[in-house]
Amino acid sequence: MIYKDVAQEKLSMIGLGCMRFPLIEGTEDVDLAATGEMVDYAIANGVNYFDTAWFYHNGKSESIMGQLLSKYPRESYYLATKFPGYSEKNLARKEEIFEEQLRRCQTDYFDFYLCHSVTDTSVELYLDPQYDLIPFLLEQKRLGKIRHLGFSNHGSLETVKRMFAAYGEELEFCQVQLNWLDWDFQKAGALVEYLNEIQKPIWVMEPLRGGSLCNLAPKYTTILQSIAPERSLPTWGFRYLQSIPDVAVVLSGMSNMAQLAENVRIFGENAPLSTEEIDVLLKIGADMTAANKIPCTKCNYCTTVCPQKLDIPGLIEIYNGYEYTPGGFIAPEQVKDLSDAQKPSACIGCGACEQVCPQKIEIRKMMDDFTARICHK
Repeated sequence: MIYKDVAQEKLSMIGLGCMRFPLIEGTEDVDLAATGEMVDYAIANGVNYFDTAWFYHNGKSESIMGQLLSKYPRESYYLATKFPGYSEKNLARKEEIFEEQLRRCQTDYFDFYLCHSVTDTSVELYLDPQYDLIPFLLEQKRLGKIRHLGFSNHGSLETVKRMFAAYGEELEFCQVQLNWLDWDFQKAGALVEYLNEIQKPIWVMEPLRGGSLCNLAPKYTTILQSIAPERSLPTWGFRYLQSIPDVAVVLSGMSNMAQLAENVRIFGENAPLSTEEIDVLLKIGADMTAANKIPCTKCNYCTTVCPQKLDIPGLIEIYNGYEYTPGGFIAPEQVKDLSDAQKPSACIGCGACEQVCPQKIEIRKMMDDFTARICHK
């Protein structure tokens, strides 16, 4: 296992993201037995970083991790969770939420604690003195309930700079969306350059872009196989991140044992890509993003705030399919099978989804276009 020395801690470079646990078939309930086996396997094979959050798995992820990790010595693993400060109603009850997180996780302290989903919009809430959130979290750190404080960024470079300008000494690390597709597409490279400049370690989320980088078009897969026939697509993605020296932790939301075993194998060896191999990936990324595809990773942040309870990622998937084959019949038939309450036409245009979207997708615009082009067929 590759370990990184950060803030006097020895962190496994691969961390278990706790947002995409295996589910009991046909339900939204986490398969506790299968998840427990994964946690046990991860720990037995050197993974020591576990990343959860207040709303993951409909608010159950923290409790699940508290239960599954409770049989291990507390000092044998690092537990991370996040404060949902992207919502004003949560900021008003910060003390209650923080104490509830400790209770859910069955712990007295968090090793790493993050301000969750700092966007170009939510940064205003995080820095608003009337809510006093970061000073509150710094007080928890002084009391020993938080060991290291950072934030997860879903905003622009300017937003990251604002956070560090306000609390540069106190914020120890930054979690960003980073993969070979987003290096240029979402300007992740500029974020890496800045964080390196201010000497802040980098935590990576969406390393395989919600699994989409494991399912490339045949023409791209053929190119990569011609270079390294034995190398899987996930290996390409993770080796790419091993090539960036400032990356400390790579979080992967593994959904089954096979994914976990492969990821553990990949991070059992430090084998960064060559400059030529990186160039090939970036060229493929440029070609892929030249198409007009909405870059949804199915993180489901949007569904947690949608007053209409729409399956926004599912609708985007249908929309993207239609974009690749305009005039096709599959997308209209898929929409036809939905109830009126499930269709994009049920969107009321409130914009709540856009405020929390990590990809900064113009969801309302998409819904309007979807309705006009497909729903009226």
